[in-house]
Amino acid sequence: MGEVVAGIVANPASGQDIRRLVTQASAVPVEEKANLVRRLLSAFAVTGVERTLLSTDLGGISAAVLHDLGREPLPQVEFCDEDTLTGTAQDTVNAVRRMVDAGAGVIVCLGGDGTARVAAKACGDVPLLALPTGTNNAFPQAGEATVAGLAAGMVASGQVDADLVTQRVSMLEVVTKNRREIALVDVAVSMNKHVGAKALWDPTALTELYCTFAEPDGIGLSSIAGQLCPSSRSSADGVALQLGPVESSAYVVHAAIAPGVVRPVGVRGWGVLRPGVRVDLAAGGGVIAVDGERELELKNGEGAYVELRADGPWCVDVRAAMAEAATQGLLRSAATSGTAEKGRSHGRCAG
Repeated sequence: MGEVVAGIVANPASGQDIRRLVTQASAVPVEEKANLVRRLLSAFAVTGVERTLLSTDLGGISAAVLHDLGREPLPQVEFCDEDTLTGTAQDTVNAVRRMVDAGAGVIVCLGGDGTARVAAKACGDVPLLALPTGTNNAFPQAGEATVAGLAAGMVASGQVDADLVTQRVSMLEVVTKNRREIALVDVAVSMNKHVGAKALWDPTALTELYCTFAEPDGIGLSSIAGQLCPSSRSSADGVALQLGPVESSAYVVHAAIAPGVVRPVGVRGWGVLRPGVRVDLAAGGGVIAVDGERELELKNGEGAYVELRADGPWCVDVRAAMAEAATQGLLRSAATSGTAEKGRSHGRCAG
């Protein structure tokens, strides 16, 4: 096996969209994002990662990490600074592509649903591990960054079999006349005329909703489906909902659209979304949102379709990776005789 390489993408803008003004979402400050990166690096050092590529940014995360380098043993850290920073999602795309080209065995991204979606567009078959620092975090799964770093490092170094601890997730593909976008969680059709501030928090203008999974305890638009027709992340099928005004719909769901925002949503009906089936969207003259952000404006009469696909990104299952490490004894070693005697005297497992 060659050099063990891992990548970290930290989005300085995650958690800073307009939903911060209209919801009770918590912000993850730059210093905390830098702390998360430091925790990942500390874990990488234990798991055999030799080189880490870190995204650069205009928000101060990479500068804070650079300031602390050399204070403790860490893998070699290189910054992805070849591309001019734009302060847009393109920075994430460029950084992930650099990591893939450098042979990264895993990429950890810090952000919300939008950051994970953008990283997934560029990571190819390199396993992705998303940690939540966004406003809505339906796709990233919460966990301590140190533990996530141990899991990611063992995947990158090949100490755990990626086939056992990663899963290829579904994604939604949206195609219009001029653009193609993907979503990891949901696609929504809105009768709003313009993208505007992008982030969605008001469901009243929504007419259609398609989800890769729908968890009852989820946040965001997928939580609507989660209370009607739950569907796990491991299911091959997704769900499709027809939405409408509360006063004229068959069902009303009180959904957690965003942190601190619970809204009644009218649902006319729902059904199973099968993989590989193209569904035409009645979106002409409106807007299509992907993973909670309005991205595509359609002219009157312009067509679009959505398709559930099984070839989304490979994602690291932290719990499975750590369980495999325990089974193989990867994070333990035989104690010296003195330490062993002390352990026998003072530390026994009850059983």
